[in-house]
Amino acid sequence: MIITTTNTIEGKPIKEYKGLVTGEVIMGANVVKDIFAGFTDFFGGRSGMYEGELKKAREAALAEIMQNAAALGANAVVGVDLDYETVGSHGGMLMVNVSGTAVVI
Repeated sequence: MIITTTNTIEGKPIKEYKGLVTGEVIMGANVVKDIFAGFTDFFGGRSGMYEGELKKAREAALAEIMQNAAALGANAVVGVDLDYETVGSHGGMLMVNVSGTAVVI
């Protein structure tokens, strides 16, 4: 399945629009990751633990829109938008929301 942020796929005309598809994932970070992230904040640098969680959440949300698009009979999703938010008390959870239009090419 082709997934793209563009509204068209070069060389592949859209034959049918199937509708909006979304994928939402909310993941919590545990205390150990928070402690190590605190060290990263203090000393500087990238937080590999949080980056890993972010990647897992993004991949899960993209997998969800692929499943939803396939259920509609689509073979591509165009106009994909990814949004990231922190939710919950003290922003302790990460939400990834992905949306796009399921199409047949």
